[in-house]
Amino acid sequence: MSDTPRIVLHNSNTAPLARWLRAAFPQAEYRECNSYETLPALIDSYRPEIVYSVRFAGTPGFPRDALFGAGGPRWVANGGAGTDHFGQWDPRKTTVTNAAGVAAGMMAEYIFGGFLHFTLDIPGLQQDKAARVWNARTVRPLAGKTLLIVGLGHTGQAVAARARALGMKVLGTRARPEPMEHVDEVHAADDLPGLLARADFIAVSTPLIPATRGLIGKDEIAAMKPGVIFADVSRGGVVDQSALYDAMKTRHVAAAVLDVFETEPLPATSPLWALENAIISPHCSSVFVEWEEASFELFLLNLGRWMRGEGLVNIVDPVRGY
Repeated sequence: MSDTPRIVLHNSNTAPLARWLRAAFPQAEYRECNSYETLPALIDSYRPEIVYSVRFAGTPGFPRDALFGAGGPRWVANGGAGTDHFGQWDPRKTTVTNAAGVAAGMMAEYIFGGFLHFTLDIPGLQQDKAARVWNARTVRPLAGKTLLIVGLGHTGQAVAARARALGMKVLGTRARPEPMEHVDEVHAADDLPGLLARADFIAVSTPLIPATRGLIGKDEIAAMKPGVIFADVSRGGVVDQSALYDAMKTRHVAAAVLDVFETEPLPATSPLWALENAIISPHCSSVFVEWEEASFELFLLNLGRWMRGEGLVNIVDPVRGY
């Protein structure tokens, strides 16, 4: 490895990244890039060994060919967790790492914020407040209820820990099932259909890979327990939005907390906007005040390992997608 590798910092605002990089590695050689359009030319002329990249303007137009084509870097450090915008790559040529786990706690809080929004009837309380009406209402506990977590990665495990603290029974699926802390039952991903009817709450936190595209479709939604409360912080494409919309209209799915969508931004014409039993957020469950610095600190940790010739952490398998 080079003692002073050439680095490109690719984000909409690279100034804080450059400041943190200089503080940790004063000898670092780097360039900054603040757009999708200019990254290919910079890679072609500068020939960086490392690119730290954030998907800051959506997937359409993301310059993935510049990262993985001829002359691309040897290491691409993805500032977020999901790598679906990268498509496939040759791990023999390019090492890809991600920031999985950095926002796990925040995403778990988002999920439970959504669950509690509905179980505590916050919409009804707000309506009564606006009308200045003292109206008797009933809140519902999470304790004793069953939560199904689809995808027991970093986020899923953070969700499980909080669910256990709230007295919930926790079921979960993962590609390679094994006993896990805070989870009562760990099942294989293929066992999902048989688990759906058992859950009062469902949280989807699996990555988008070919095996998970359309994972929660019409049949899976129909198999859910009537009145289930659903949360999705995975990636658009894992859940069939049309089927979910239909189930929410009939209240088969009592409510949903949705942070990801098949098309982002969610078009103004989408009928999801009109559902009173939906929380819609702009793919922000992982975006907290300290997120960018926490993600970059993980990159700096890996950069030190790279410069010492040590193995990197959070290497992504392009087949598994994580």
